[in-house]
Amino acid sequence: MIHYTGCPVCGSEDIQPQLSAKDHTVSQKEFVIWHCNACAVRFTQDVPEQDAIGAYYASDNYISHSDTKKGFINRLYHLVRQRTLQSKRRLVINETGMMKGEILDIGCGTGAFLHNMQEAGWSITGLEPDEAARKKAIGLYKLEPLASEKLFELAPATYQAITMWHVLEHVHDLHAYMKQIERLLAPGGKLFIAVPNYTSHDAAVYKQNWAAYDVPRHLYHFSPQSMECLLKTYHLKLIALKPMWFDSFYVSMLSEQYKNGKGNIIRASWNGFISNLKAIGDRKRCSSVTYIIGK
Repeated sequence: MIHYTGCPVCGSEDIQPQLSAKDHTVSQKEFVIWHCNACAVRFTQDVPEQDAIGAYYASDNYISHSDTKKGFINRLYHLVRQRTLQSKRRLVINETGMMKGEILDIGCGTGAFLHNMQEAGWSITGLEPDEAARKKAIGLYKLEPLASEKLFELAPATYQAITMWHVLEHVHDLHAYMKQIERLLAPGGKLFIAVPNYTSHDAAVYKQNWAAYDVPRHLYHFSPQSMECLLKTYHLKLIALKPMWFDSFYVSMLSEQYKNGKGNIIRASWNGFISNLKAIGDRKRCSSVTYIIGK
């Protein structure tokens, strides 16, 4: 287990326990989430080390690896995914100003987004730590993602776009990754990081049952303030924040199950709607945020 005596983002020792959350997906264990008073990041304390955490992903319910369609929420996820893939592609094209280029997707899962970009004419590279997910990418899309450690063997200044869709919160070696990503960006290239936002309304409603805490798989829990702190360390500039409107509904549906032992679509939809309504006036309160970043 990894026990932090200082903040894993900024190094401050001004840290304290904030709340306890349960792993509802695999182990049913409780994990304590700590808060850094200096940079406002939260992090899961006493998480398994990198070579031991694989067991916590070994579930058919972990959709990014299994691509499962079992259950109402997972079927709904697949229905919405095609639309979100198109919106991600448009975002990359609009922000890079390029119809085609080199793109690196870190934590590509079973390859759906990379396949979408390949169909648009982009040259693609994918990295994925889970062997089963890499095999599914071959079967589903004839893609061959690389193992994650290959990140440090890629050529510098190569990629016009680097994407991490709900991935950064899983990365053990956070600072080595950020340093290498900055090296891999081509001049004028853009980095896209999507992560949950614990300052959202739905996080406040569900508290320790908020599904996007997803302990222990989520090592860090970002707010816009803590993300900016991390970026400044690596001479990266936040250009814009884009809301991920569907996430509030998906997360609220899972959170209802975690909180009450069963789903409540009406209540979850209402909480997701209110969360988005509050975020219209302040995008920094959206359930999940995509950060668009340049050098």
